[in-house]
Amino acid sequence: MVVNYSKWDALELSDDSDIEVHPNVDKRSFIRAKQNQIHQQRHQRRHQIDTLRYERIINDGLLQRIDKLLDSLQAHAQQATAPGQNPDEFMMQALMDCAGDGDDDDVLPKPPQGVHTQTEEPRYSVMLASLVDQVKKEVGDKPQDWFQSYVKGVEGHKKKVIGLQIELNQKLADLEREEGKKITSDSIHTGFSVSSVAKEKEKAKSAPTPKSETVEVLNPGALKKDSLRRMDSVGQSSGAEADVDEPVPKTSGNVEDEDDEEHIEPSELGKSFAKIKMGDYKKCLQFISENHAVVAERETDGLLVQAFNAQMDGKPEVAKQCVHQALLLQYCRSLGRDGVGLFFKRITTPGHQAQKVFQDDVNSTYARIRSRCTELVKEKESNGKTTETEQIQLHAVDPNTSIHINIPSESPSEEVEVKAREIFETFPPGLQRALESGELAKVNEVLGKMSVEEAEEVVEKLGEGGMLSVEQGVIDGTTEEGRERLKGLEEKARAEKLAEEAAARNGDTNEVGVAGVDE
Repeated sequence: MVVNYSKWDALELSDDSDIEVHPNVDKRSFIRAKQNQIHQQRHQRRHQIDTLRYERIINDGLLQRIDKLLDSLQAHAQQATAPGQNPDEFMMQALMDCAGDGDDDDVLPKPPQGVHTQTEEPRYSVMLASLVDQVKKEVGDKPQDWFQSYVKGVEGHKKKVIGLQIELNQKLADLEREEGKKITSDSIHTGFSVSSVAKEKEKAKSAPTPKSETVEVLNPGALKKDSLRRMDSVGQSSGAEADVDEPVPKTSGNVEDEDDEEHIEPSELGKSFAKIKMGDYKKCLQFISENHAVVAERETDGLLVQAFNAQMDGKPEVAKQCVHQALLLQYCRSLGRDGVGLFFKRITTPGHQAQKVFQDDVNSTYARIRSRCTELVKEKESNGKTTETEQIQLHAVDPNTSIHINIPSESPSEEVEVKAREIFETFPPGLQRALESGELAKVNEVLGKMSVEEAEEVVEKLGEGGMLSVEQGVIDGTTEEGRERLKGLEEKARAEKLAEEAAARNGDTNEVGVAGVDE
């Protein structure tokens, strides 16, 4: 294989052996001075390259504006030939017509570091005005045909700029060719870079589980249900896990949306901007000019959310206004650095196509929000009925009685107490703690966390073990409520006594009547 070493011919190396100096001159100082000279020339050459490239960009921009000026002069040629036309006013109007859309278009690009640092670069409009002044001096005060004189003068300056560009490009090409002759340390760069990442080996597929023979029954779920460990209607085990201190399990009717997404809403600045009426673009432009932060993307999203909420609340006018203001901010942001001025310039121009495009976008966006809100309202109405969970609770039927809880002893002596203790120990720990507290409210709280079948089984076992008993309540006669209850009980007892006496009298009368018939 033949290796081409010609690319190394341009490599610039310093060789001390081939340098011969006068005996009275220090060789090291001479070499150091030579190196400094090479570096200084290289630095000056690169500075000239940057300067010429920057001047070429400025000249290109100036040529574009000179072409616009010539086009404006040709477009108003008939107006220039009108009698009484002032040349100064005509040229000023031509300069205004060829001006850019905004201040950013008039400013010269930022120069590279170290280029034209001592002088302040003028704007393109100032350069054009200076060119027109030079043409005016060249034409004189009273030319025969001032319009054609001005056109020829501007075209002459255009040729000068073009000639200057040709010389500049030739000089720039020579400098770049000289710069590329030598390979220096600054020319070193990364040609290519390759990196590889070791991928994880694919996990071995799990072996298929062998099929097991099962007995087919009518109710397969019954085989999986253990005592006090069945699944309730919402799929949660509510027996052993039920406890007094645990929260009530969430069902499909009370589960709330717990997404961690950030709550999007407009700021106070965005809400103030949304209150501006549609079509009042002058006030909108003034508001954005004073508060440029309102153009942020989060304000657009917040206003669209506010429009959705307003439509859900039955406020279509407010919703459409929020959509209008949100899309206005979106257009200003998407049109670039000078998007605000460009948008309002187009939207306020009579008959401009931008007006129809913007209004169509507003109408279509609002239509989508309106249709979505209508669908949500219909879904809400169809699914508005909430499901209630059935529960088993213990309450005394007679208000004069109360349910008392009896806990079997840990060391029973009789057979009945032994059986009751065995039943008690089969209960879940949470239910045991609730029974040991002796409070019926805590027992009901645990029963409320169970399914209906489990709660019925627990109540049945409580009855079998004699852990629930109904006792007569004590009435406090010192309180007004107690006195009323006592009075009611006395009246009830008196009425029952009178009913018994009346029944007894009716029985005696019937016996006397029968005896008389027999005689």
